[in-house]
Amino acid sequence: MQGTTAHFYDGLTAGRHAVRVALSDDRQALLIEGETLPDPLRWRLMDLRALADTQDKARLTLTRMAPTDDEAPRDPARLVILDPALIDWMHRTRPGLFRRDVRPGTARKVLTYTAGAVTAALLLLFVILPAMANTLAGVIPVEREVAFGKTVVGQMERFLGGRGTSGFRCNNPAGRAALDRMLARLTASQDMQYEVNLSVFDHEMVNAFAAPGGQVVILRGLLDRADSPDEVAGVLAHEIGHVESRDATRHALRAAGSAGLLTMFLGDFTGGAAVAVIGEHLLSTSYTREAETAADAFALQMLASADTSAEGLADFFGIIDEMQQEMGLSVPEYLSSHPMTRGRAEAARAFAGTQNDTRPILNKAEWQALKAICD
Repeated sequence: MQGTTAHFYDGLTAGRHAVRVALSDDRQALLIEGETLPDPLRWRLMDLRALADTQDKARLTLTRMAPTDDEAPRDPARLVILDPALIDWMHRTRPGLFRRDVRPGTARKVLTYTAGAVTAALLLLFVILPAMANTLAGVIPVEREVAFGKTVVGQMERFLGGRGTSGFRCNNPAGRAALDRMLARLTASQDMQYEVNLSVFDHEMVNAFAAPGGQVVILRGLLDRADSPDEVAGVLAHEIGHVESRDATRHALRAAGSAGLLTMFLGDFTGGAAVAVIGEHLLSTSYTREAETAADAFALQMLASADTSAEGLADFFGIIDEMQQEMGLSVPEYLSSHPMTRGRAEAARAFAGTQNDTRPILNKAEWQALKAICD
């Protein structure tokens, strides 16, 4: 037998066989023969497949299509050709050399497995994770919830671009005093299960959000857009309602679970997905409609107990509704995914009509100081 030398691996043992390879007389197969092979082999050219991951251009590793139980029906044996002329001939004359073969029905199996994975992921996201979040929110000790909330707020600060820089948390003394006065008046007659920790971030977004454990954040854009301190008080009372109902904790736990699931799919081991998902969830404040209705009711009662008119909350709902209608502006994040703001404004205004002897929650000087809290 004439031909060229090559290396042959039978796929069953680790041994390497020195063989000679030649084309058959009918040029339809490769004949493989070696002293250590029990019998000469005939590999049909039409069955030959090259390993696509071969990096060395001076060699060509061949296998052959053969019935197996694997998804890729290939013979475990390998033939390594080193002769440049034969390698070139194989590339020129065998168009199917690098074709990928799969067993019949593989596509159906892949689609079935994919559908099953997607279904399982949706089940986790929309059924299992919410149920687990609801359960965990009810059993986490308050002190741990507070620590968790502070961590979430720190993540949000980095997510919004603060990254620990001085000045991102607004603490102008006069503005801070006015904000503390507002909070004290709102909570004075309330039996609170949390001590509210209120922060203002120097960010232009018209937004406010509640984090677990009594953490509430107002963004500067909301103060800039508000026309009165009563509007800010209404928003603050609404967020405190979420805190007191542990909506923020359930939401953050669900977001963290979603982030973990996203990490598994995307392979994000840096925590970026977790920050992004938790941030998106808290900034969009997409609680359930029932939770929003309950937070609105809590806010109205808190405002009434503080002798503060709910008209301010109604006015702020109106501002949000106007911003949603303005062309050229992004829809403000705050309340954008909540129930329709127009209907909520009407409800708050109707409640305000039942109130008597209300007074502004801050005087003019205090309001101006609060507006300048980030200066």
